[in-house]
Amino acid sequence: MSGFRHLGDSLVHQGYIWHVAVGRFEAPDGTTFERDVVRSPGAVAAVPLIFDAEGNPSVVLVRQYRAPYDQYVLEIPAGMRDIDDEPTELTAYRELIEEVGLQAGRLEPLTQFFPSAGMTDSVLHLFLATELLAVEQQLHGPEEQHLEVVHLPFDEALAMVERGEIRDAKTIIGLLLVARRLERGDLATQGIDPVVEPDG
Repeated sequence: MSGFRHLGDSLVHQGYIWHVAVGRFEAPDGTTFERDVVRSPGAVAAVPLIFDAEGNPSVVLVRQYRAPYDQYVLEIPAGMRDIDDEPTELTAYRELIEEVGLQAGRLEPLTQFFPSAGMTDSVLHLFLATELLAVEQQLHGPEEQHLEVVHLPFDEALAMVERGEIRDAKTIIGLLLVARRLERGDLATQGIDPVVEPDG
């Protein structure tokens, strides 16, 4: 349907994970053009959902420094696909342990999406994590060494999205998708013990 052709890339910058290229393309009418493209291995993220004894859901987030914005950002645990050929589920499982010290007994795919389709070829794989067991964190890098784990009632996290207090796209998408699942009542709440009590 598109009729567009990718003619090739010229490397501009090779980073540790990403690289920046000038892509050459041909339009359906034969016109050629160039676009700056950030090539990325993609990323994973997970919504860690916990139910208390009454079946009330809560979510575990992280508040960590994000250099491009020069500020702390409240978000779900996430990480780059920085190990070649590692399954996305395993990357998500590993990131949950590293960032928030939670081992997921169950990981369900929620969706895959393009975080910035006009700039990068990155694909983010989003999961729901349940049946969580508290384990030791395995923090890496200065940002993670200074992150804060934030455990909130799910309704409060959703209200923060609506108030514009949570601005991270993957977190907004993940919370809204899980909210839809909760509305439909198709998430099991029996036999899941809370690993920590929600803040506040």
